[in-house]
Amino acid sequence: MTVRSRLDDVAGVAGGAFSLLSGLKAEAEALAKSRADAFAQKMELVRREEFDAVLELARRALERVEALEARVAALEASTEAS
Repeated sequence: MTVRSRLDDVAGVAGGAFSLLSGLKAEAEALAKSRADAFAQKMELVRREEFDAVLELARRALERVEALEARVAALEASTEAS
């Protein structure tokens, strides 16, 4: 075997090992994401987007309550003045 053929063999083995490691990495990431999602569901956690949407709804509701309180106070003041 010549030096060139040995280098070609080493390069082939290294390429195969790299491909194998890349596949294992992708599989490990997919498994980790799957387990994290399952944990989040089990713990009844919500995603950030869902949390932000509910927070915005609560903010709007609070603004509406404050506006209604102001209207009630104005109406009460006008009936007391009459």
